[in-house]
Amino acid sequence: MLFRQLFDQDTWTYTYLIADPTTKEAVLVDSVIEQVERDYKLLNELGLTLKYCLETHVHADHITGAGKLRELSGCEAIVPENAQVACANRLIRHSEVIKVGEIEIKAIATLGHTDSHMAYLVNGDRVLTGDALFVRGCGRTDFQSGDAGTLYDSVTQKLFTLPDETLVYPAHDYRGHSVSTIGEEKQWNPRFVGRTRDQFIEFMNGLNLPDPKKIMEAVPANEQCGNVFMNS
Repeated sequence: MLFRQLFDQDTWTYTYLIADPTTKEAVLVDSVIEQVERDYKLLNELGLTLKYCLETHVHADHITGAGKLRELSGCEAIVPENAQVACANRLIRHSEVIKVGEIEIKAIATLGHTDSHMAYLVNGDRVLTGDALFVRGCGRTDFQSGDAGTLYDSVTQKLFTLPDETLVYPAHDYRGHSVSTIGEEKQWNPRFVGRTRDQFIEFMNGLNLPDPKKIMEAVPANEQCGNVFMNS
């Protein structure tokens, strides 16, 4: 399996390139519109065919590159079920598996950060956790129909029940971490360790964070696969 972690400095976003080296089929997870040129160049250099652009959720902090990449490559844009994204080629449901070559990517519904969010278990040994779980942190729950109790349940019941050695690759990092494991996060993640569900809810509801800089443009643009941004 070819697996690359790509970074957008402006929004602290990780995009993941996953490909089968035999069939040359590839998927990009959580693309960023400003990095489309970089990502498309890499696909061409590696001789890969982009089959899917996959989203963990409708992002509020960056605009997806899915619409532009679909124009360039003919790939399918896939978003989690219940996301209000009419332009997507299709929705992905909990437990559904998509394949690129022999690589299996299984969707795990991990609601809470937003009301339509998926983590993706890749070949059973690594999980792309989106904004549900960060390295030593988690996504916020105070907009886009987020819910702290639901996020606590998603992380503790669906992610922390994966094998301890499962690698954790988040959608964002703000502190210089690129990867962790489920075992590490169960032991060291300060948002969850030693907190009951009620304590987690109280903590998350008291964060009082400013809105992401791009929320007013990013959410409506992502509901159009990034096309609002490109055409304006």
